Amino acid sequence: MLQTIGVQSLDELIEQAIPAGIRLKGGLNLPEPMTEREFGEHITELASKNQLFTSYIGMGWYDTVCPAPIQRNVLENPVWYTSYTPYQAEVSQGRLEALLNFQTVVCELTGLPLTNCSLLDEATAAAEAATMFYGARSRAKIKAEAKKLFVDDRVFASTLAVLHTRMAPQGIEVVTGDYKTFPFTGDVFGAIIQYPDANGSIEDYRGFVERAKANDTRVAVAADLMSLVLLTPPGEWGADVAFGTTQRFGIPMFYGGPSAGYMATGEEYKRSIPGRIIGISKDAYGHTAYRLALQTREQHIKREKATSNICTAQALLATMAGFYAVYHGADGLRDIAGRIHSLAGFLAGELEKLGYKQLNKDYFDTLMIALPAHVSIDALREIALECKVNLRYFEAGQVGISVDETTQPTDIGVLLYIFAGAAGKDYMLEKAIPSKRYFDEKYLRTSDFLQQDVFKKYHTETELMRYITRLGRRDISLAHSMISLGSCTMKLNAATELFPLSRPEFQNIHPYAPEDQVEGYIEMIENLSAYLLEITGLKGVSLQPNSGAAGEYAGLRVIRSYLESIGQGHRNIVLLPASAHGTNPASAVQCGYSTVTVRTDEKGNVDMDDFREKAGANRERLAATMITYPSTHGIFEADIREMCGIVHDCGGQVYMDGANMNAQVGLTNPGTIGADVCHLNLHKTFASPHGGGGPGVGPICVAGHLTPFLPAHPIAWGSGRNTVSAAPYGSAGIACITYAYIRLLGAEGLTTATKTAILNANYLAAKLKDSYGVVYTNAAGRVGHELILECRTLKEGSGIDETDIAKRLMDFGYHAPTLSFPVHGTLMIEPTESESKAELDRFLDVLDCIREEIREVEEGKASKEDNVLKNAPHPEYEVAADEWRHAYPRSKAAFPLEWLHENKFWVNVARVDNAYGDRNLVPALCACPM
Repeated sequence: MLQTIGVQSLDELIEQAIPAGIRLKGGLNLPEPMTEREFGEHITELASKNQLFTSYIGMGWYDTVCPAPIQRNVLENPVWYTSYTPYQAEVSQGRLEALLNFQTVVCELTGLPLTNCSLLDEATAAAEAATMFYGARSRAKIKAEAKKLFVDDRVFASTLAVLHTRMAPQGIEVVTGDYKTFPFTGDVFGAIIQYPDANGSIEDYRGFVERAKANDTRVAVAADLMSLVLLTPPGEWGADVAFGTTQRFGIPMFYGGPSAGYMATGEEYKRSIPGRIIGISKDAYGHTAYRLALQTREQHIKREKATSNICTAQALLATMAGFYAVYHGADGLRDIAGRIHSLAGFLAGELEKLGYKQLNKDYFDTLMIALPAHVSIDALREIALECKVNLRYFEAGQVGISVDETTQPTDIGVLLYIFAGAAGKDYMLEKAIPSKRYFDEKYLRTSDFLQQDVFKKYHTETELMRYITRLGRRDISLAHSMISLGSCTMKLNAATELFPLSRPEFQNIHPYAPEDQVEGYIEMIENLSAYLLEITGLKGVSLQPNSGAAGEYAGLRVIRSYLESIGQGHRNIVLLPASAHGTNPASAVQCGYSTVTVRTDEKGNVDMDDFREKAGANRERLAATMITYPSTHGIFEADIREMCGIVHDCGGQVYMDGANMNAQVGLTNPGTIGADVCHLNLHKTFASPHGGGGPGVGPICVAGHLTPFLPAHPIAWGSGRNTVSAAPYGSAGIACITYAYIRLLGAEGLTTATKTAILNANYLAAKLKDSYGVVYTNAAGRVGHELILECRTLKEGSGIDETDIAKRLMDFGYHAPTLSFPVHGTLMIEPTESESKAELDRFLDVLDCIREEIREVEEGKASKEDNVLKNAPHPEYEVAADEWRHAYPRSKAAFPLEWLHENKFWVNVARVDNAYGDRNLVPALCACPM
């Protein structure tokens, strides 16, 4: 490989690729690497420090049963967890169908016709709803300068904290109060309520919604999805939006995350709803096909005009939640929800007999208990802890109990033993617990749900296992071949790194569990935080952001708070290179900034003259610059330190987008380069899986002067400052994977991985520069860890464009590289360090074969209209059909290289009609007879 590139050693290549002035002088100070066996023993020891108590805390997290066939065949299956966001629909039909199932579940249970295929969590979903309402204000509301958002007192504290964080930069005032008495005025544009509320009470919001409508105010409802199995859904009593979490649908608590948030609304918001929507379309031959619909709404297209910065969501967890509903069906869900409610109702009645008062008149699963005067809350807590039970303790002295799917009659007996003991009484559960309803009939759901075939056919483990496997066969993942998506770092997610996710000691921990019960989690998080600071060269870290885009927002919010603290809050300009990822401008605008775009030169570098000019012109208002390094053009720009210096001289801060950190680790770092903030994509550089579009994790590392402004949490740490996620540590469950990655590799292994990623990219560049052309290289002719393949000149001579090449790759069993980003008409390739030379050479053989097929068109040997590229991909049903309509043979379409006879990936749809799917948006399965 080095010989092909033209260097004598790996170090020589690194010297040519990375500017000398920013390279680290010494190695990283990290623990010695472990063997997989040693790590297994180590993580077992850490797990043993997490104590498994029975949790009745609730507040947005509930213990649940993840069905074994879902855990084994989805959560633990690389076919599902190593796939990418389904932008290439033809090789994503399996997970697209699974996510459409998820959307159908959300639409049916909420009573609203439109949803996306997940958001990050409940709290951020609230912020997305509020932002959507603000952007959709009527002309009258805009004229009245309506900027007030009402939030009921009984919305979860974590949701309120995130709303404060997200609304303030947009000039939105959050007003809290009692929904029963809140006086609507002309300056109120939106309202948020909880159903059941944060104390567990089911409230009748119909009158409130009517008053809101009369005031031209939209209403969003944070709804417990499991409760909607029994309760009248918000869509049936006038809500504009329902949002929340699907964690109760078989997703472990994971000490706070990950789990899939949801948001459902009306069709009038289809152009402004955030996140990705799965829709039903058709392929080139009219067969039903699934695809991502209305992508022009998303940040990678609309950039600073996007309604949201959301990129990665929680696809893997949404997939699991959808399968949970498929497995149980409507009747199974009614049984689960009914059992939860019946146990709660029985418990309430027995507690009343013991002298306690249950304060919620109507409830689903959560009781709010007032203690008799003679009962000490400390004594109650002591007995509960002895019984390994965690309850919720209100500041005013009440006790909360949230019953869940895992609660058994014996658990009810233990609870009653605890409360009886605190009251100086004895209790023995000796009777059966009846199944009955305890809330007012007016709240009872009367509409049916989940009557589609998919929710009726797979109620045995055998059938569900086969359904999951059948869908998995339709998708390309890392289990099949290299996924060379530039800027996405589709590296190995090693099995040893993922094993901890299946351990109950990491799965079944509530995020508000007392610290002395989670010493294993805390030790791991503290160690991981220290490792990330060493790797980035910075001083403070927060693991709270639960995606890369959330990390961007959190980092900018920290900068904003710092500037305000030193009297520089007027600074509102962010400089962005033209090549910046779409989340950068979207995040900046969400954080209340205006963006100024800096040109790039003909070599792909930031135009330094333009950078100096625009920084100087905005000197007094410059808040920050957002820079990706290496750049999104795949180059280590030589002027990076000068850029940082220019911004600092103007009084601004430097935000480094960590999307390309896989080319930095062990060789350079943001602190050395001069950055003040950097977010890291754990789902890129640090080996956590993409999961078909999430979960992602986007921790931020900051310089010392910014550490006082890192995200806090109202429940865990008593402050809502800059809270960006529902849970204190965001998706804490994912931290196990990155912790394992670092402990297994150590300093030398991490550095070697980075060098190998750069080697692999330069090897591909050397091989492809003559046949295709590489758009950008540095002065030494090198790329960083990725390369941009030139396709524009091919179109001029053949009519074949980058999309045709991307679709043709599917016939060879390869996922397309990144299409037309950051340069239109090109393909960006990132091979990562994980791929062998054999796999790289196989990929090169495919690209050479495709180049020869293009040459046949150029030379007139193949039709410009009817050729293997324009008609790609070729689905199995077409190749196997009796009739063949093309001028070229079936063998050329399906088996252009000999090795494909041994390992052929068959697509099950032809090229998908994108325009049809957007014109005819179908975001959920129809329940009507076919």
